Parts: sequence; C-alpha cells; structure tokens
Amino acid sequence: MDTHAFASLAHVRILLIPVGTITQSSFDKYAAEIRSFESVRLGDIPADRKDERARFMPSPLSTGYLHLSFPTHPPPRSHLSLSLLRPSHFPLAVIGIAACSKNDSLSSVYAQFTSSLIDIFPSDGIYPLAKNCFVFEEGEDTNLSMGDNLPGLVVLPSMMGNKKLYIGTLLADLCSQILGEFGVLVQALESPMGNEYLNSTLLPMIPPLSEIPEPLNGSRRDSLPPLPSHNSQPDISKGNFTLSAAPMKRTSSGPGFRQSTLAAQPARKRLSTIGVASSHARLFKVLGDLFLLAGRPEDAIVWYLESLQLFRSSPDPAWHAATLEGLATVSVIESWSVGNGLQNSTTASKEPWTETCDRLTQATALYYKSPTGEGDPNHSLLSYLYTSCVLRHSALLFAIWSAKGWGPLAFTAMLQPGPKPYLPPTLSLDGNSWAHLERLSSMSGISRATIASTLSQIHGPWLLHLGARERIAILEATSSLYACLGYKRKEAYILREVLGCILDLMVCGREEDGLSRMSSVPGTSGLGIHAPNSSGGGGWGGVGVRMSESSDGNDSILELLKHICKVLGINLDAVKLVDANPNNSLPSIAADENAPISYEDYDNDASETTEPYGWPELQVGVVREAVAVAEALPDFPAVAQFALSALKTLQTVLSPGDQYHLYSTSSRALTTARRRGDTKSIEYWSGRPVVSIMLAPIPFARLPVEKPISALGTTSKIALTGGTDPFLYNPRKTAVGEGKTLVVQKETLEFVVMLQNPYIFDLELQSLSLSTSGVPFESRPLHVVIPANSFHEVVLAGKAMEIGTLTIRGCRVQAPGGASREFIMPLLTNEEEQRLSRRRGALGCEVGRSKYSGIDSFPWEKARKRSSRPPSGTETKTLFRFLECMVVPEQPFLRIRRTSLTHGALMLYNGEESTIRITLENVSPLPIDFLRLVFDDSTIAPAQQALSEGEMSVFDTYETEFSLIQRPVLSWNQDDAKDIHIRPGQKMTLTITCIGKVGCTHATVHFSYSHVHREQPVLSGSNQVFHTRQLSYPIMATVYHMLECHAMDILSFPRHAPSIDDADDERVRARRETLHVGDEGSWCLFSVEVRNTYGLPFDVTFDRLQNGVPPASVSSTVPPGSMSRLIIPIRKFILSEAQLSQPIPTLSDRQFVVQKSKLSDQEARTQREFFWYREELFRLVRGKWRETGGVRSGDLSLRQQRMTLPMLETLRLENAQVQLSLVTYPDSSPDDHPLVEREGKFYPPADEFVYLRTRITNTSRKCPALLPSKMLTSVAASSQIFTMGLEMDPSEHIVYEGILTELAVGRLESGESRELEAAVCFLATGRFEISAEVRIFDAPRSETGRAGIGHLTAIVRASDAA
Repeated sequence: MDTHAFASLAHVRILLIPVGTITQSSFDKYAAEIRSFESVRLGDIPADRKDERARFMPSPLSTGYLHLSFPTHPPPRSHLSLSLLRPSHFPLAVIGIAACSKNDSLSSVYAQFTSSLIDIFPSDGIYPLAKNCFVFEEGEDTNLSMGDNLPGLVVLPSMMGNKKLYIGTLLADLCSQILGEFGVLVQALESPMGNEYLNSTLLPMIPPLSEIPEPLNGSRRDSLPPLPSHNSQPDISKGNFTLSAAPMKRTSSGPGFRQSTLAAQPARKRLSTIGVASSHARLFKVLGDLFLLAGRPEDAIVWYLESLQLFRSSPDPAWHAATLEGLATVSVIESWSVGNGLQNSTTASKEPWTETCDRLTQATALYYKSPTGEGDPNHSLLSYLYTSCVLRHSALLFAIWSAKGWGPLAFTAMLQPGPKPYLPPTLSLDGNSWAHLERLSSMSGISRATIASTLSQIHGPWLLHLGARERIAILEATSSLYACLGYKRKEAYILREVLGCILDLMVCGREEDGLSRMSSVPGTSGLGIHAPNSSGGGGWGGVGVRMSESSDGNDSILELLKHICKVLGINLDAVKLVDANPNNSLPSIAADENAPISYEDYDNDASETTEPYGWPELQVGVVREAVAVAEALPDFPAVAQFALSALKTLQTVLSPGDQYHLYSTSSRALTTARRRGDTKSIEYWSGRPVVSIMLAPIPFARLPVEKPISALGTTSKIALTGGTDPFLYNPRKTAVGEGKTLVVQKETLEFVVMLQNPYIFDLELQSLSLSTSGVPFESRPLHVVIPANSFHEVVLAGKAMEIGTLTIRGCRVQAPGGASREFIMPLLTNEEEQRLSRRRGALGCEVGRSKYSGIDSFPWEKARKRSSRPPSGTETKTLFRFLECMVVPEQPFLRIRRTSLTHGALMLYNGEESTIRITLENVSPLPIDFLRLVFDDSTIAPAQQALSEGEMSVFDTYETEFSLIQRPVLSWNQDDAKDIHIRPGQKMTLTITCIGKVGCTHATVHFSYSHVHREQPVLSGSNQVFHTRQLSYPIMATVYHMLECHAMDILSFPRHAPSIDDADDERVRARRETLHVGDEGSWCLFSVEVRNTYGLPFDVTFDRLQNGVPPASVSSTVPPGSMSRLIIPIRKFILSEAQLSQPIPTLSDRQFVVQKSKLSDQEARTQREFFWYREELFRLVRGKWRETGGVRSGDLSLRQQRMTLPMLETLRLENAQVQLSLVTYPDSSPDDHPLVEREGKFYPPADEFVYLRTRITNTSRKCPALLPSKMLTSVAASSQIFTMGLEMDPSEHIVYEGILTELAVGRLESGESRELEAAVCFLATGRFEISAEVRIFDAPRSETGRAGIGHLTAIVRASDAA
C-alpha cells in the first residue's frame, strides 16, 4: 500500500516481485537487502550512451542522488491514464527475485519472470521502462549455467562475499537503463504526434513507443505521420465539471446501504487545434517530472517554471496543479541536498516552508476546480489526485511538526519516511501526552490544529468516486495522521469509513463468486461507503454465502473494530475470549489455593456501577455496527464477545429491546460456533453474579462441638455445653467464637448462594459450583436460571472427603457456551471494610471531576492509573480471608427412641422429686463410647443474668448459686457415665431425676456423645481435643406452688415447760416429749410457720439431725388456705474460730468477684457468723412434706428464711450460763424466799427491796463432749475469770445497792457455779427488764469477749404493791 510520502514525485519506483517457488521468508530477506539502497549517487550511474538516451544521463562529476523506492504491489490498471501526468506513480523498473536450488534451471526462472510481467502490466502500457531478474543461489551444488544468454537475468552466487556491493552495482545499471528510456520517451513526446497525444485529453495516454510509426525520412522531429486508425480523431473536448460544484446526492440501493453520486453541471466545450497549435505546457511539465526523477532538480525547476508560464495563458487546472506539486517537491529536494533550507528564506519573518505550502495550497484549489463531464471516468482519478495533494500538504506540515522544525530530520522524514512513515522518532507508539504534543507545536511553529485543518479537506463527496483500493489507502493515511496528532476521535471517525470500505469489498467479493444469498438468510446492514457504480436493486445489501470460508484477515478487522470502539468509550474486550479445553467438558471445581489473587480484578468484579463515558446514542449505534461486522466476516465467537461486552459495559444505556437482541444474538452465535467446532469460548460476562455465600445452618443434632481432651475424665457439675462460664472474660471462648465452623467428614454440607441478575431477560447459568481449596470437596454443579431484574437464592451441596481445613473461596460460574470463571467471595473483615471504604472514597472523589482529559478519561484508563499507584503500607499487608470450615472425623449419630413422659410434659409440686426414663438408639455405623448429660431450664437464665450484673448481696448471691448448683431441676448420676459403649444399632435407657422448682416452665436435656477411642488417633497438635455431637430433648414443665415457710424464729427454751403427765391426748403427749429436755439452758426452740396455698392438705414434717442428741421430728397437717406453726428444740452449739474466719463461698467458682460495699472487720465478722450459723441450722433442721392420703412427697426448703441477731445469740452456745431470779428474805429469817414466778416472769412488790440473785456457771468444759469437732472453740479452758455487768430498764424507776458494772465474779472452774446478789427496789408499777452480761476478764469489748448473758422480766402491779 502506498505510504504517500511527500517526496514521492522524486522517487523512482522499482517493483519487486517473487519469481518461481521462492518462499515468503526468502523473498522478504532478499527484498530487505535491496531496499537498503534508498538512493543511488548520480556519479555511480554509468552514462556511456551518445544517442537520445544520453539526455537524462548524469555526468561523472554529478553530486546529486537518484531516490529509490521498492514497492511490492503495482498500481491498479485503472490508473493507466496517469502514466504521463504522474510518471512517479508507476514502477519504472521491475526486479524479479528468485531463489534457485540444484533442481532449478535459469531458463525456467526467466520464463516465469516473463510470464509474471505479462500478467501484471497491460500490453498497451509504457511501463516498466526496464526489467531485471535477480536469481539468488541457495546451496553450493546447483546446476545453474552461467553461460546462458538470457537478457536481464543476473545470478548472485551464494559464495559471493560482498553481495551488497554487487547489488548496488546492479541497481546503478538498472537506473541507467531507466534514464536512457526517459530520453526515448521524451523524444516520442516531442514529436508533433506525441505532442498531440499529450494534449488530446485531460489525462492522455501514449501508446507503446514501438507502435508509434517512424517518419519516412527517419526523423521524428521534422514530419508528422498519420495517426493510427484506433486514435485517428482524438476527443479533446472537456467538461466544465469541478469538484467544488459536486454536491453529493445520496440514493438508496438496498436496505442498510448508501450510495452517492455526483450531479454534473452542463459541459463547457474547449476547442483546441491539432499539430503545431498544441501547447507545450504539458510537455514541459513532463520534462520537469522526468528531470526530478533523474535526480536533477535544478533542471526540473527550469521546465516547471516554463510550464507555469504557459499554463497561465492556457488554463489546464489538473496539469497546472501537478506542476505546482513538482515545484514543491523540488524545493524540499534542494533543501535536503544542501543540508538545511535557511538560505531559501527571503525575510526573517517568513518561514522557509511558507512558499512550499502556498504552492500546495494553490495546487489543491486547482484540483478542486478541475472541470470534468458527466459520466467522465476521470472522476475517480481527479479525486485521487486531489486527495493525494491534500495528503502531500499535510505530510509536509506533519514532518516539520514532528521533527521540531525545518531541518535535516524533517527533510529525511519527507524523502525517506521508512517502514513507519507516520511514527517519527519524536513520537511513541503507546501514546503521547498532551504536554509533549503541545511542546512539538511550540518548537516547530506549526500547531496541531493547522495540520488537522489542512487534512480535513480530504474528506468530502469526492471520496465516493475513488476506487475501493484508493479510498482505503487515502483514509488509512488520514487516520494515521490524526492518530499521531493525538486526535483519537477523528481517527476513529475515519477508521469507521475504512472499515466500511473493507466490508463492502467483502460483500462484493461474495457476489462475484457467483453464489447468491439464500432466501432464508436475512439481510444485514452495511457500514461502509459504496462506490457509485455499485449495482442497485434488492440484491445490494445481501450477504453472500460462500461454500468455503477463509478467516485470513479477520483478526486484523476485529482489532481495528475494537480500536474504534475503545476510542468511543466502548470496551469490546470487557469479555475475554479464551481457548476451551475440548477434553474436559466440566470445569475443575478445585482451585489452586496458592494462586495469587489480584485486588484489581476483585474490585473490578465487585464494582456495581461504572462511570459513564461518551455519547450513549453513538455508542449504541457503534455496537450494533460492530456486531454486524462480526456477523458479516463471519466470526461467531467475536459476535458473542462484542454483544456480551456491550451488555456488560453499556447495560445502563441500552434499551430493553437492545439488551434482549444482543443477548439472543450472542446465544445464537455461541451455538453456531459450537456446532462448527470452534475451540474458542467466552469468559463469564454478566458482572459479578455472586452476591454472598454462607453455610446453611447445620441441624443442632448434627452439629459437632469441640471439647478438650481433659473433659473425658471430669464429672464437673458445670455442663459441658450450655453451662455458665466461670470467667467474666474468657479469651479462649472469644477465639473459638471467631474461629472456623466445624463440619463432619463425608456428611452433606449445604451452602446458600445469593445470585443477582440486573438485566431484563432471564439469565441462564449452565454450571454453578463452589470453588474450594484445602481438603477435597465433592459437589455437583447446578444449572440455574436467574429471573430478570431479581435476586435468586440457590443451595449448593457437597461433602468434604478428608480431615483438615476446607476453604470456600467463592463460586465457579459458566454461562452457556462460555468458559468457567471463578468469583472469589472474601469475608468482610475490618481490614477489608477499611480497604473498600478507602476505594469508595477515591472513586467518589473522581466522579464528576475533570481529573483526566481526552482519552485519559476512559474508565479503564482511570482504573489503570489507579492500579499503577504504589499501594499504601496497610494495603500491602492486607490479605483476603475466606469462609473456612474445619473438617472433623466422622461422628456417630444418636436419636431418642422413647421416653416415659407423655407428650414431653412434666407436672410437679414445688420440691417434689420424680424420674424420667429416656431410651437412646445409635443409628450410625460408629460406636459411642463417650456420653455426658447437660441440663437447662427456664430458671437458669434469669439467675445467671442476676449473677452477671453483680448487684445482689452476698447472701442472695450464695442462695442463687445454691439453687442453680445444689438443687437443679434436672440431674442424673454421674457414675452412670462410666463404661458407656453403645454399639451401632444398640439402645440404652437413662434415668434422669427431676425436682420441682417454682418458676420453671420448660427444661431441656442435652446429650453430648462421641466416638473417642478410635483405631487411628485423631488428636493432633499441642491442643488435644475431641469432638462431640449434641442431642436435645425439650420438656414442658408445670410446677405447683403449695407450701410457704414464714416467720422462722429461734427462742430460748422456757423454764415453765408443761409436764408430760398432765397431757391427756397422745399427740399432745408426743409433742411434750419432744419438747422435754434435761438442761434447758443448753437448748433453744426452732419455730417456723407453714402456709398452704394449694387446694389440698399436706402433711409437713421437720426433722432434727444433730450430733450428740437423739433425732427428733415434729409433724403437722396443714389444711388448704391455713397456716400452722411447728416447733422443735435444738441444742445450742458454737462454731470454731477457724470456720467463722472463712469467707462466704461462691459455689460457681467465679473469679474476680469484687465486693462492692466496704465493711469494717467487725461487720464482716458478724456477717460471716450469720452465714455459717444459718448454714449449720439448715443442716440440722430439714423439712419435708407429703400429700395427705397420697404418695407424692418432697422437700420443704427453708432457704428463703433469714436469721436475725437475737436468733443468732439464742442459737449460739456461750461459755458461761447466767440465771437471774428475784428472792426475798423475810424478817429475821436467814433463808431466802423466791418471789412468785409465772411463765418466766417475776412479780415483785413495789417500793420494797428484793434481792436480784445471779447464778454464773462455767460451761466451757461441757461443750466439746456434745458438739462436733468443727464447733470446738479455740479459747475454751478449764477455768476462767469472769466479770459481770447489770443493766436495768427503766433505770430511773429502780433503786439498787452498789454498782452495776465490772462486778467481780472470780475464777470458776469447769462446771463450778457462783451466785451474786444485789438489793433492788422498784419505785413504780409496770414492766422492768433486767439483763446480766458475763465477760471473760481482760477480754476485748467485742462479741468474742462475752461469755454469757441472762435476762429477767419483772412485772410490778398495783395489787402486789398494796
């Protein structure tokens, strides 16, 4: 294809053609050696001729150059009319390149060379002027005969050393032949007949020189022989049609095709004379062209100027314009010869290329105004000359601009542009920044807009008159210039027309094959610009059906189409084409777990929206054209790729009809490609279909639970599962909660996958499967159809076949006819949320901002620029985390076969104890050798919540923990867990104890079981664990509240106990026997009231179980709605100091429990005494009940009762026994007389002295024999020194003798007693309280120093006073 170099008018074209069986690689190699000679020095060209052939021969001292070009394709035959106007357009010589081996002969090579010339060049043409055949010898043992006399055939032996020098000599000889033929041609044109031929038509042609008759006198210059019969009357009339007056008239010749014709103006005749009257302007112009080709620009400019003088007097626009082009070329040649063109500048303000540009501008205008007639075949050639002139002008400006100004680099680019004429060294292939392009403009003085404005003249209706080859060449050169100037959209606009021309040629080529379109094949829309002579009618626009299709060149057309669409903001490569594996119909489910995962790919897939770019209407139209082009080739994988890429990137701007059309087109294309055996397929295209993946909840009965190996030997009261964690903060439990999900080997797992379809059609997925890594995972892919514009949920099931870690990376999705693609689904960790937040912020900052200009604002260009930035420190360390499952060994499975409950309901009285029998069955092939039971009920959660809040007192905390741990609703014998072995298919019955507790509405029995002792050890690692399963049995509970205990009290044992013998009733007698004790001072009475709130009577019994005294019990029947008080004597006791110093325990072993209230040491000791004495009391006294007349029974709890300080003082056994009494001594009588005592109260007279007798007895040695060892006091001794203090109330009405405090009692041995008397007088009537406190001498003033206390109540009445 012609490169349209600026100095092409000075290039001697030598056509290179292959001859014989030479291979393409050999031809390219030898052609490259020949093309290395871009020019030949005139001094190297031999000039030994003396006749007319010596006219253009250089002198031996010439310093010029003959510029060469070596095309490999001849011009079309339709250009023969330009043979005189533009001789540089034709190959002036031909070089055949042949490679001969030992089996070839020179005669056969020469015959093939001659035959090729006959096929290439027409018989009536004057070119080529010279021909030569270079035979390159391959191998050493060839049979080439050097003695054969074959003109124009040269053999280059393989053993030749300096082959390049020899080729240069041969080229110089060939140029000598060309220059000699120039003289022959000019001699023919200078004759009157030749001049008439030259001036006969607008674009004249001269017959072969051999057909021009010789004059009779042998002189062509002096006579004018008769013209040949075939051209005896040359038509010299010319029309008055100009390109400027050629409006484009579009007529439709078929569906989707366009054709333009030019309306001609009325012809204007121009008469000319024949013979000597013909102008010599054209002859001078031809002489200038030949001298320019001969490397003699100084002679060429002389003839050009002469020609211009004649053209001014006799207008000939086309030839005049061609002369101006030659002059413009001469100026550049001369500047190149000198090395710089500064000497041509006339003024400092005038640029050196201004004159050249003015000539080319004038030439363009002349071509534009060239007249032609209606239907004149010169339309095409004139349009070609016009567009070539515009390209020449643009190439001049472009060369200066790209070379940074007028200079040697610009001259070289204009004369010898090289293999890449539109990519000078100052520009790069990957793209140039705006700043770089503007820098070239400022340095050269030529702006890009100036070049583009000049180049824009090339586009117009005259392009319709060009042939297909010329049109493609012109448009290709135009688009290349626009691309180098940085005008990508202009380039895309021109390339669309190039593509249309190519598609028109394809359609025409199919019609020329003689195969008509089948009636069943629908017509398609064309893209290109059709020639005006294209056939009209209904056949135009049909797609020809070829029996044998060739895909050569399809890839180039598709790449061109992708480039056009990318410039317009359409990424047709958004969906990639991949090579399918025909040996594997199903994609592999397992993925490479070590494969790197790109953040960029994940973010591109995860992006829900893409920033719009470009004009939607234009993009939709171009997409339709792209699909039509791919269908016309045909390339069915490309059709599917383009349609699906448009759906993926332009979904927001496509109408519902376009979406459905593109999807159906892609489906048909994929089906056709698969039917034809095409190995290409497309990757998944519909964005990111997977929204989320989550493991479906495993049924509770099948869920494995991890346990430490230490749990095998423990029988802790805290449940293995469902129990309360004793730690307020347990980091291990937190780590387990955030760890991997436990699943069982070879058991079905279900994963819930959420899919989305943003399109208006149902989206079909041929295959949807999980992408996993780690242990092998067996799963069958699903065929899914996602409804339009909806989210769809599917369940994928599979089994993990080995023990280890199963990682769920995401899903593998395959569309019909496409390739499988993996979409990863990482977990949304804190690091991932931060990274996504940063990315959303970066994208949000760029939306609506002109951060990039022009083509750099493409969405993929922005993404590339973002991805090229160095990542921050946090992003480099961030790794994706996926859903992971820990696969544990196979586990047995247990089920409940039967129970003793009816409908799972349980009804109990408060405190009632019952049993439940549950039968379990092993339905798995594995035995069960580990079984634990854990219980839960409705009373546990509120109690645990209250404990966790920590607002309760110490007593309430202990009672709550006691209720949870010591008296649970459900329990079983831990010893039954030993030696459990349930074989496969075997049953086992368990007995569970139930206790009624008020507030319990439901309960649950959890069975934890496992197969621990396996043949192969499954415990590994430093943290040895095993895994269990759980089975739960819910129970609906109803607990009736019927008995309540109130007003617990501990009283001193009365001294007025009634006699047993006075009782007539046996029950009274039994009650009095219970109350009868030997030593009243060492006993006290336990009293409690029991109320029946139920509708049935109950028998209530309290038992006394105390060491050292016989057991006793008291019973009473409590009717419904009534209350009964029960009393039972208890022997006083004292606890050891070691036990009293122990803190109040926490039964749940909770740690880090901080006491909120600050108590003094004395208050803390008092609190501990209350607690330990209360616990000992509840150990001695136990209540129970039985349904009157029934068999149901239970325990009656006293845990809700509280102990007061008087109760504690009464219950505690003291070291000294104090007895108070009032006596009188009658007058003159030494014996005392006790006062009247009734029911423990004394009745002394008023206003009379009586004696208060206090009896102190040391009881310290009597305690150890009656109390258990833990109640022994550490301060007990055989003798003690006591003091006593008295307190009287009201003291203001009592007169006493002596002092009341620190009365010395003295030392008392164990069991020894002593009496002290004091006279007192009651001055008023009423109730008087007298108390005596005995203390150990020198003991601290605290409870520990007190040895005993006694009380006396005196009632003074008026009658007694009287």
